[in-house]
Amino acid sequence: MNARFELTGSQTDIASYPLWAQDMVSSCEDTRAKIVGHEMWSAMIAATLDPETTRNFMIGVWPVIERFPGYMSHSLLKTRYGRSPGDDLARRWLVRNIRVEQNHAEYWLNWAESAGVSREDVLRAEPAKGTQTLAQWCEEVSRDDSLAAGIAATNYAVEGATGDWSQIVYESAAYAESLPITGRKAGLRWLQLHAAYDDTHPWEALEIVCTLLGSNPPVDQIEHIKECVRRSYVSMSITLDRCMDATASIRTWNEAAA
Repeated sequence: MNARFELTGSQTDIASYPLWAQDMVSSCEDTRAKIVGHEMWSAMIAATLDPETTRNFMIGVWPVIERFPGYMSHSLLKTRYGRSPGDDLARRWLVRNIRVEQNHAEYWLNWAESAGVSREDVLRAEPAKGTQTLAQWCEEVSRDDSLAAGIAATNYAVEGATGDWSQIVYESAAYAESLPITGRKAGLRWLQLHAAYDDTHPWEALEIVCTLLGSNPPVDQIEHIKECVRRSYVSMSITLDRCMDATASIRTWNEAAA
């Protein structure tokens, strides 16, 4: 019988979680590190990201931002009050935070406008090919997979890695100063809220996943959660790569045409 898990230590200390969760986090760390070390952020913090790539990024990632409350709604529909401590914990957390994510969509649009990408473009323009990889995966896993898998893939993995890179960009004075002083504070709000030191959502999500699965779930469940988390990281990397590759492809074509 699987032993029940109940958090007793610090929520933000990985040692507070079951050994299987500690192993999962450790085994996926190399894939997560590739996101944090992505060249997109190096260019941002140096304030050298070109306008085309900035546009690809703001438009290409927007579907994830806009649909994030929807991913959480898919998870909410899978909960049943009173069925288990994990269901109850997930239900309370999802209900409380879905509205918060809606506000984050507005903050993303403010950031885009401050970075030179119009709100109309973000809402209406066709995203660069391949930049939908993360959005498509998040929709699939949150809609079709288990409650634990959906929360692990989106609220733990995606929000966690986003907190990592958001902190790097937010702490860059060069990037902040590259935005127009008028509206700069609003433009940086999304980054500020997602910076790792200010966002406990991923840890809360990990607690929910562990409460749902318990201290010693079957090996196949552990491997599935691990694969979902890793796929989220890989999908994020692909999306970022396509944001940059699309610009390179356009330049190559223009140079050839010239």
